[in-house]
Amino acid sequence: MPMFTRPTILMCPPDFYGIEYEINPWMNRSVPSDLAKSREQWQALHDLLVSLGVDVRLMPAAEGLPDLVFTANAGLVWRETVFLASFRHAARQGETPLDATWFESQGFRIESLPAGMNFEGAGDALFCGDTLYAGYLVRSDASAMQWLGDRMGCRVIPLQLTDDRFYHLDTCFCPLAHDTAIWHPLAFDDYARRAVSQIPNLIAVSEAEAARFACNAVVVGRDVVLNAGCPQLEADLRANGFTPHATELGEFLKAGGSAKCLTLRLDGEDAAVWL
Repeated sequence: MPMFTRPTILMCPPDFYGIEYEINPWMNRSVPSDLAKSREQWQALHDLLVSLGVDVRLMPAAEGLPDLVFTANAGLVWRETVFLASFRHAARQGETPLDATWFESQGFRIESLPAGMNFEGAGDALFCGDTLYAGYLVRSDASAMQWLGDRMGCRVIPLQLTDDRFYHLDTCFCPLAHDTAIWHPLAFDDYARRAVSQIPNLIAVSEAEAARFACNAVVVGRDVVLNAGCPQLEADLRANGFTPHATELGEFLKAGGSAKCLTLRLDGEDAAVWL
């Protein structure tokens, strides 16, 4: 069983990162990533997290799996168990065996979802308090989220995503504390908007800053790490008692990812109340 004494995050270096296929509206093979800039931006994010007291664990990169860098999708960590992703697109399915091997080497128990269920890890499954908010339709299935809730014994609120640009929940929703979250309301259907509105303190993100993946942030206590170019959200975070830390991640936006996509919390989110 893994033991953690401080915030612990999994990252994977972008040694083989690139735009090799198109599985979301952000990806365009005619607009390639710059490997040198990608490495520089990834390292800056890594070093910023370390400066905030995070223990960053590394998974080796693998040739032919350019999106392995987006560790948030590897699975959902719950206590000593990792519920492994079951990717919708074949281009990413080769990541799962490597993820499973790494988690097992670290002492986690791994569990796979039933065949036929699509589930893309912490990209679509985020705790706010003791409730699992679960994005579905674009990448993950609502049935997968209910199965997870049954396994963990927690309440699940399915949230239908309606804009393919915000294809994972973590691109448009980010819990900050048990009663506070960032969100982009236009990414959800009416029911989902009503459901999220039950969270007492919500910080809405504009269309322009949502397109900069402002919601795709990493929360470390009262510190919030996010992509550069989101001044309104930075101001709103400060007004709500949080400290924003902006870092440029433009090379990863080309694949539809930012700070949260590049990280997976291994010790459970600070905002979560584990049952």
